[in-house]
Amino acid sequence: MSHVRAPATAVAAQRRLSRLALAVAMVLAAGVAGAQQAHTDSVPPPQDTPYPGTVSLHVDANDTAQGIFRVSETIPVKAGALTLLYPQWIPGDHSPTGPINMLAGLKLSANGKPLQWKRDEYNVYAFHVDVPADVSAIDMSFQYLSGRTDSEGFEMTDRMMDMEWSKVLLYPAGYFSRGIRFEPSVTLPHGWQLGTALETASQSGDRTSFKPVTLNNLVDSPIYAGEHFKRVDLNPGGDASVHLDIVADEPKYLVMTPEQLKVHRALVTQATKLFGSHHYDHYDFLFSLSDQLSGNGTEHHQSSENGLGADYFTAWDEGAPDRDLLPHEYTHSWNGKFRRPADLWTPDFNVPMGDSLLWVYEGQTQYWGYILTARSGMWSSQQFRDALAMVAATYERNREGFQWRTLEDTTNDPTAARRSSLPYRSWQMSEEYYSGGQMMWLEVDAKLRSLTHDHKSLDDFAGAFFGVDNGSYVTKTYTFDDVVSTLNSVAAYDWASFLRERVNELNPPLQNGLAATGWKLVYTDQESEFEKQYNSRPQSSRHLFNFVWSIGLTVTDKGEINDVRWNGPAFKAGVSTGATLVAVNGQNFSNDALKGAIVAAKGSKQPIQLLLKYQGGYRTVAVDYHDGLQYPHLVRVEGTPDYLDEIIAPRK
Repeated sequence: MSHVRAPATAVAAQRRLSRLALAVAMVLAAGVAGAQQAHTDSVPPPQDTPYPGTVSLHVDANDTAQGIFRVSETIPVKAGALTLLYPQWIPGDHSPTGPINMLAGLKLSANGKPLQWKRDEYNVYAFHVDVPADVSAIDMSFQYLSGRTDSEGFEMTDRMMDMEWSKVLLYPAGYFSRGIRFEPSVTLPHGWQLGTALETASQSGDRTSFKPVTLNNLVDSPIYAGEHFKRVDLNPGGDASVHLDIVADEPKYLVMTPEQLKVHRALVTQATKLFGSHHYDHYDFLFSLSDQLSGNGTEHHQSSENGLGADYFTAWDEGAPDRDLLPHEYTHSWNGKFRRPADLWTPDFNVPMGDSLLWVYEGQTQYWGYILTARSGMWSSQQFRDALAMVAATYERNREGFQWRTLEDTTNDPTAARRSSLPYRSWQMSEEYYSGGQMMWLEVDAKLRSLTHDHKSLDDFAGAFFGVDNGSYVTKTYTFDDVVSTLNSVAAYDWASFLRERVNELNPPLQNGLAATGWKLVYTDQESEFEKQYNSRPQSSRHLFNFVWSIGLTVTDKGEINDVRWNGPAFKAGVSTGATLVAVNGQNFSNDALKGAIVAAKGSKQPIQLLLKYQGGYRTVAVDYHDGLQYPHLVRVEGTPDYLDEIIAPRK
C-alpha cells in the first residue's frame, strides 16, 4: 500500500508535536525512573575499575538424562555488603531474557559456614549477602535447569549440549564486565568433545580448564559438546584460523562431501574479501546437527551458535532454505560484535540495552547473509532470487502493520514480544528490522551503484565501516550519523533523509530495491523449488502450507491455522488464527484439498467453504477468493541494468 506524503508544512507541524510529546514523555519517564532508582539503590551501578581477584567457575554438565547443569563458584570478596547478579540482558537476544526462573538451589558459604542471601526486593536478578569480617572468598553453588521440552528448546540431550555461560554464573555487581576475570572449567560426559572460542589451559579426565578470561568474553564464548564430534578447517593457510565444530545425533551426519567443504570454505573467503579484515584471533562455527537440539542461531565475536536438522549435509539438495544461517551469524562478527550500535553496548549484563539501530545490526546482516550464501556457492543464483522473491512478497502482501508502525518501532519487539507467537503477525508485525531492513539495504546498494555509474556499491560501505582496525576485536560503537557519514564517503547523497523515510515513516517504500536492481516481483500458480523446501521439508520446524499470497493463511499439516493475513480474503471471511481447518468444500482437510479448492474457485463465483473447529465448536465460513494460487518469483525488467546478478557475483 503506497504512502501518501503530507505537505511539508504538515510534516513540520507533526515533527514539532512529536518533539513536544517526546519532551513530555521524558519528563514523566524521569519521574518514574527516579521512583525506581529509590527502589534499586541497593544494587551498585557498574564502574570501570578492575574487580580484585579472579572468580573460579566450574560447571558439571554430566547430567544428560535430566538436563541439569551443576554450578560451583568461588568469588574473592571483602567484608561488607555484596550484590551478585544473574545476567539479564543477553547479547544477541537484544532483550532481558536471562532465564532466572531456571536457577535453583542457590547456596552460599564462607570458611565452611553457610551465608544467608536475600533477593533484591525490586530486582529478581540481584542477590544480596553480607560478607563477614574474617572472609576473603565465598563459595557458591546452584543448578541451572535447562529446557526439557520442544517449546522451551533443548540445551542438552543424551548426545550433545549447548552451554551458554550467561546461564550458569553469578557475578559481582558494581564493575564493568570487562573488569571481572573468571577462571572457567567444565566437566563433560565421558568421551565427549567440545568446541568453543575459549582457549584450553589444561585437561584432566573429563574436566577441561580454560585460560582466565574477562566476564564479557566468557559470556561471548559458549560451548558446544557432544558424543559425535568433528572439527573441520575452513581457512587452511589463512592468517586467522576458522573451524566448523560439528556435533551430530549420529556419526553419519558428520560426513561432508568435497563440494560441501568447498562452499563452506568459500564462505570464509568471500566474507574476508567483502569486509577486508577480520576481528578475531580464531573463529569457531559451533554447529549442532540434530532433530532435538536445533533451530538456534546466536552471534558471538569469535564464534557462533548454530543448530539445524540432523540431515544438513546428508539431505543437502532438499535443504537450501537453511543454508543462510552460517553466513548470517558469521557476518555478525563484523556487524554487531565488532561494530555495535552505541545504545546496544552496555557495561554489564544487567544494564538495559537500546535496540534503535537493529535495522543496521540485523537488517544489514540479513542482507549480507543472503549475499554471502550466494557468493560462496551455498545457494545458486536461482535459489537466491527465489529466496529474495519470498521476502519481497512478504512486504508487498503481508505486512499491513506498516499502516500503524514504523520499521524502527519494530526494534522494540525483542523486549515487547520476546519472540512469542502472535495471533496476527501481518498486522502486529515482529522484528521487521531483519527482512524489512534487508529490502532497504538492497535499495541502498542499487542506489550507490547508480550514483557512481556502477563503480561503487554497498561492498565499499562494508569495507569502510566494518573493515577498520584489522585484527582488533575491541568493540567499536556506531550511531545513525556514523552510518550516514560512511555512506556519503562512498557516494554523496542525502542519505539521512533516505534512511529516515524508510525507517521512521509509515508505509516505507521497501519494494523500491527490486526495480532499482533490474528485477520485478510477479506471481504464478507454481511454487519455486526453494519455496517448496522452505514450507514442506519434514525436518524443518517451519513445515507449513503457505497460502498467504493467495487466500491469505498458513496452515500446518494437521490443519492448524497459525497465521491469517490481516484484511486478506480468509480474514475478511472471519477465519481466525488458532482455529483448525477440518474440511474444505466438504472434503477432509489436506494440502491438496485446499489447493484444489483454490484452483477450482478461480474464475468462478462460488466461494471456498471452510469448516473450522475453534474453541470447542464448529462453524463454516465462505471465503470469497477467485484469483487462484499465487506464488512469488522474480523476473528481469528488460532494458535496465542487472545489478542483482552483480551483487551476488563472487569477489575475485
